[in-house]
Amino acid sequence: MKDISLGLHVPQAAISYCEQLYHTFHFSFALSRPRKTRLGDFTVKAGFVPRITVNANLNPYHFLITYIHEVAHCAVHQNYNRRLKKRVAPHGKEWKREFSELLLPVLNENIFPADILSALVRYAKNPAASTGGDPVLYNAIRKYDEHALHSGKTTLVQLNEGADFVFQDRLFVRGSLRRTRVLCRDKKSQRLYTIPANALVEAC
Repeated sequence: MKDISLGLHVPQAAISYCEQLYHTFHFSFALSRPRKTRLGDFTVKAGFVPRITVNANLNPYHFLITYIHEVAHCAVHQNYNRRLKKRVAPHGKEWKREFSELLLPVLNENIFPADILSALVRYAKNPAASTGGDPVLYNAIRKYDEHALHSGKTTLVQLNEGADFVFQDRLFVRGSLRRTRVLCRDKKSQRLYTIPANALVEAC
């Protein structure tokens, strides 16, 4: 991590802990350009050091949570897949346990604002595969995303049913809410799609 200034990407009070995780679990780390389908990833190949990447455009709180999420995958790889020769589910009970434990040292108001912290404490009891799976936590995090705040976009769930919106350069009509996703119709093809309720969209 010598070539990366973590101070630009995580809260100042969490820098030393992030560096500690890096040295404890021995992985390579790189910033990634923004990706639409993932916030970070963990990859491992035979003969190579495990690798973690995190999208560079995340706000500091989202970056930290994503970083620890991926380190938890590395911990599972070392403690189960490699040491015990045991294949486990990517976001199964082993990962949930590791992630929850790795989050504990940063669950305080010196690192997270109160609104994110309260949502994160609850989320950590049974973490989902992504922060997007928890609307309360996701919306708390998004409040601190300057890009979202100044982009003129809104979350899909905030639009009224029947409203037109643009998502990924395509025009849709908002339909009904189905738990954490919204049924929407592509106006050009007339095909139906389910889009995450907390996806950022541009209202028409």
